[in-house]
Order: sequence, then structure tokens, then C-alpha cells
Amino acid sequence: MINNIKALTLSSYLAMFFLGVGASIIGAAAQNIGLSPAQIGLLIAVQNVGFMLSVFVAGTLADSYEKPKILLVGSLMLAVSFFTFFLSELFWVNLLLMLLFGAGMGVYEGVTDAMLLQLHPQRASLHINVNHFFVTFGSIMIAAYLLALQMNWRQSVIQAGAVVLLLALFFGVARLKNRGGRTESYQERLNLISRDRRIVALVIVTILAVGVEIGSINILTTFLGQLRGFSETASKIGLIVLLVGIAAGRLLVGLLTHKKRLAISLLSLLGLSGFFFGGLFFLPLDNWLYPAIFLAGLSLSAVLPLIITLAGLLYPSMAGTALGVIKTALPIGGILLPFLMSLVAEYGSFQLSLLLFPLACLLAFVVLFWEIKPHQVARSAASWSVD
Repeated sequence: MINNIKALTLSSYLAMFFLGVGASIIGAAAQNIGLSPAQIGLLIAVQNVGFMLSVFVAGTLADSYEKPKILLVGSLMLAVSFFTFFLSELFWVNLLLMLLFGAGMGVYEGVTDAMLLQLHPQRASLHINVNHFFVTFGSIMIAAYLLALQMNWRQSVIQAGAVVLLLALFFGVARLKNRGGRTESYQERLNLISRDRRIVALVIVTILAVGVEIGSINILTTFLGQLRGFSETASKIGLIVLLVGIAAGRLLVGLLTHKKRLAISLLSLLGLSGFFFGGLFFLPLDNWLYPAIFLAGLSLSAVLPLIITLAGLLYPSMAGTALGVIKTALPIGGILLPFLMSLVAEYGSFQLSLLLFPLACLLAFVVLFWEIKPHQVARSAASWSVD
């Protein structure tokens, strides 16, 4: 049986890499498969339903059961999803399989961060940031790999399924006993966490931050093409610059952020995100657009990992349940802000809809700043991560 800390840590990184692959597989392969925009939207929606249900259940179970065993189940679901991805020509069959796809991804999202909090209590911020760096890295790599393979796209998903199956075998022989098992029932744990205003604040901030991240990734090429006159190739380069900024920021902030400065770091990044996204979308930056895109991605990059770290440190003995509550906000954020943006663009203008991005960052800053007690920010913020 394997209980090596380094092996378990690396397995978490690899799991999140394939979560990133799964999150981007529809968009990356859509043209090769011949999916319509309506079909793409429906597939992503069903995937997010599976994700939302799974991430909460898996996170809650992580406080009572061995985390590698839960990850084994998630790996098997994800491996089957990769192997059967659009193997059938019946769309409704693929729609059902996307529910399984989302469920496997939700297990990874719900359990790996809790496992890292247990493995690395003193360096949790670093490892969770690196964990989420691998999500972005996976998204970049599947897009690049499918670009190289073109029509032979199925080869990539079969290979992904094979690696995830090997990962399942590893989790099957891995061991990691939970420390200080909880005596409260699931309902008692949930009631305790939901009454904490700090957790409520982090859920709101998560919804807003995820909405900005997903919305900006999906709208950036259109913004560059329609409002800044970029070519299709130049717009795609802009998207790559944004993703690189997000990936680099997660590594950099993870290395530099001290445990006792997590809340202050989160506030700083939210403020900078509002500033840089406002400048990116509303200032005539001309030749400075690419640097502005990179800085926007850099500032937003570590917001989600820091939220996850804070939530886990607030409830270290039931981190899985706390993270499960926080992570149910991920698909909500991915739906809410883009939907509001589409309404504003439809009944107002595309340029006006972009105002939602800096406003969401500002609102997230205000919510968090208010809960940390403005008159004692430094002392109160430090207490968030050591209570």
C-alpha cells in the first residue's frame, strides 16, 4: 500500500491536469466533431450539473472516508467518460455521458484540495495554487494537442482515458487515513459551516470571481476581434496570453503568500483584478493590450485557490465539507455572470456588458473587506487563517 506524501501530492496534480482536460474537451473538439452552438451549450450545461452534484457529495465524504478511495471512484468515472466520448452517434447518449464526465471532474475538484490541506498544512496555499495551475495547464495542453492531431482527435481522448485509468489503479492502492474524524453528522457539519458568515462571504466571492474568470476566457477573442480590430490569429494569441497569466500567477502567488497573509493577499488580488480588467476593456491601450491581458490574468489567477485555502483552514478537521460548500459556487459563477452579460449585450451593447467584469471584482472586494472588519483589517485577516 502507498502512503508516500510526494506520490499522493503528484497524483493530485495529475488528477487536476485531467480535470482541466475534461473542462475544455468539448470546446477543443467541437469543430472536429461538428457540434452546433446549441449542442455545445447543452453539453456544457449537463456537464456542470454532474459537477455541481458530485463536488459537494465528494467533499462531504472526504471528511469521513479515505480520500484516495473517493478519488478512485472519480477516476473510474472520468476514464469511462474519456473512452466513450462521442463514441456513439446518438446525441442523447453523449448527453448522459457528459453527466458522468462532470461527476468525475467534481470528485477531483472536491477531494484533491482537501487531501493537500491534510498532507501540507503549513504550505497549503502553495500546493493548492499549484494544484489549480495544473487545471489551466491541462486546458492549454488539450487545445494544443487537438490542434496538432486535427481529425484524429479520438486518439487524444483514448490516451487521456488510459492515463486516468492508471491513476485509478494508483488511488486503489494508496492509503491516507483521515486525521481526527468528525463525530458530527453530515447535517450538523453543514449547519455549523453555513452559519459562519465568513464561509457565506467566500461563497459570494467565489461566484463572482469564477464568473469573471470563465466569462473573460470565453469573451476575450470576441472583444479583441470586434472592438479592437484584431485578426483571428491575434485574438487567439490574446487568449493564450490570458491563460499563461493565470497559470503563472497561480505559481507565483502560491510561492509568495504566507499562511497568515492569505486574506490580505486575496483582497489585494481582487482590487487589482478590478483595476486591470477595467483598464483592459475600457482604455485605448493599443500596443499595450497584450501586457494588459497578461496582468489581468495574473491578478485574477490565484483568487480561487486562495478562497479554497482559506475555507479549508477555517475548518481544518472538516475541510472536505467546507470545500464542498465553496465549490458548489463554481458552476453557479460560470452560469450567472455570462448570462447577465448576454442580457446586457442583447438589450444594451457589447461594450456596456464588459462593465460587469470590473464591477464583479469590486463587489467581491467589498463583500470580503466588510466581513474582515475594515477597522482592523490586518489583525482580522490574519485570524481567518489561524482560527
